Amino acid sequence: MISTYDIQDRRFPLGTGAGSDAVHKDPIYSYAVTRLKDDKGRTGTGLAFTIGAGNELVCRAASFYAERLKGMPIEELMANFGMMFNTLSNEQQFRWLGPHKGIVHLALASVTNACFDLWAKTRGVPLWKLLIDLSPEEIVNTLDLSYLEDELTREEAIALIAENWQSRQERMDIIEKGYTGYDTSVGWFNYSDQQVRENCKRAIANGFTAMKLKVGSEDPLRDIRRAHIVREVVGDQATVMLDANQQWTLPQALTICHELKAMNPYWVEEPTHPDDIVAHKILADTIAPIKVAMGEHVPNRIVFKNYLQLGATGFVQVDAVRVGGVSEFISVSLLCRKYGIPVVPHVGDMGQLHQHLVLFNHISLGHQALFLEHIPHLKSHFAQPVRIENGVYRTAMEAGSSCDLI
Repeated sequence: MISTYDIQDRRFPLGTGAGSDAVHKDPIYSYAVTRLKDDKGRTGTGLAFTIGAGNELVCRAASFYAERLKGMPIEELMANFGMMFNTLSNEQQFRWLGPHKGIVHLALASVTNACFDLWAKTRGVPLWKLLIDLSPEEIVNTLDLSYLEDELTREEAIALIAENWQSRQERMDIIEKGYTGYDTSVGWFNYSDQQVRENCKRAIANGFTAMKLKVGSEDPLRDIRRAHIVREVVGDQATVMLDANQQWTLPQALTICHELKAMNPYWVEEPTHPDDIVAHKILADTIAPIKVAMGEHVPNRIVFKNYLQLGATGFVQVDAVRVGGVSEFISVSLLCRKYGIPVVPHVGDMGQLHQHLVLFNHISLGHQALFLEHIPHLKSHFAQPVRIENGVYRTAMEAGSSCDLI
């Protein structure tokens, strides 16, 4: 059973322009780390991602949640984790601070992810293996589907999983092949044009066929110039995504996306404020067939449901260290599967946890194995860092979710 816990505030300054975007010019990649310890000496590690200031507040809230799990056997807890998630996310005083968003929901993500890590370590398997071996009913037992009932009842969720679960063996070859990555680090906002050019060449040499450029400059001509640099270097066959990190108003997005069409972006990511679903819908309809991608700053399954209901996105980038952890990530993935929208996670975890979740999405839910973002900057801080070979994530085989930090 869970006997004790500790919460760690871990921060990693990047320097040299890495991690910069149009809004976050000088980020400090940080984790609120929950470590749940059981009476057998095992430790489950869970992460929530921030970029510096305020990380200590997430840690304090995580301690509040973790305290309520002491004395619980992990198998018993996870057998009906959806009920515990509902109880914690609706705790009467913390709920006022959300609901289901902000500091308290990030804290719940950290604790939830620690629970899943400990569960996998208790069974001695990697998290992806634990998840794909669960029956449809067992998976749904880990979920809180409240406020989704108009789109996804418990019975509908079980049926949707069962429909794809029967054929999961046909998709198991992804374990040997590995999951394709994309390089999100070629074009951080603060990089010079020459750095972008050299990074693109290096990405191609390393086997990546997809990469992303940060846009959202005060001068739109800078964005247009840099986007064309990327396209020129990588060629017409490579996949290039553009990420504005919410910098544009809708009128600005409409104007510049029209100009950027000439370099054929695969998607335009976070073009405007994440709460403005209608603006995303207008933009998505206007710039089609280019797709809008979003989700990095969407805090919960209910807002994702609204995006899907309105047809306001072409790619969902739900992040399990941003929403309420693995449990809520799966709930969003189920909604996306119903709507036929690809899930391409944002990786605040640097891909450590999400390398497991995309395998589950593909094998058990039948999601397209598109690609997974790769950010290399914190590899040296993880006990079992992701392995990328020729632009492909090699499958993690160690027990747990790969989130232990050194």
